[in-house]
Amino acid sequence: MASDFRLKERLPRLTERLVDTYAMIEGMNHLDHCPLPKYDEVIRAVQDLKEILYPGYRQREGLHHGNIGYYVGDLVDRLHDLLTKQVGRALRHEAGADCDEDVDYEALGQAKVLEFLDRLPELREILSTDVKAAYAGDPACKGPAEVIFCYPGLEAITVHRLAHELYKLDIPFIPRMMAEWAHGRTGIDIHPGATIGRYFFIDHGTGV
Repeated sequence: MASDFRLKERLPRLTERLVDTYAMIEGMNHLDHCPLPKYDEVIRAVQDLKEILYPGYRQREGLHHGNIGYYVGDLVDRLHDLLTKQVGRALRHEAGADCDEDVDYEALGQAKVLEFLDRLPELREILSTDVKAAYAGDPACKGPAEVIFCYPGLEAITVHRLAHELYKLDIPFIPRMMAEWAHGRTGIDIHPGATIGRYFFIDHGTGV
């Protein structure tokens, strides 16, 4: 049965009622403000970061010691640009600054992003201990590749360790966005401010 297009005459009035609530109800709109970090861009950064930490497991096949430097170099360059913009947006919004304010928040963001990226080699070494802990702690595990490719616990701690580094740099919004994305994917909820030591493993972590 076809819909009755005459009933669509109600929609303009409905639109007016909705728009009226934007003036009456505060705290649920983000209007007349500078842009917040873009969710899709932040998650894209997470995916690229995981590709750097675990090359060859996700996005790109055929990697070897002869081409890995070029590939990672491209990822690092892309991450620098992407995160600099998103961190700049987060810093501007946190400061309550007007979009025309004469402060270069993107430059402030770049400094924090460079410091964050500089921590990735050490972070990769720490994550290697988490992989070892999962392999050693789960008798059913066939090897490290299975941990990296299949275990939601490792995904959760990987994203957490990334988010935690951003949290320590006093970057607003983005660490929590990353944590909630990982929570939705894995069922494991870790606040980005939590300090977690080496050799960390969560097995059957849904609801943790």
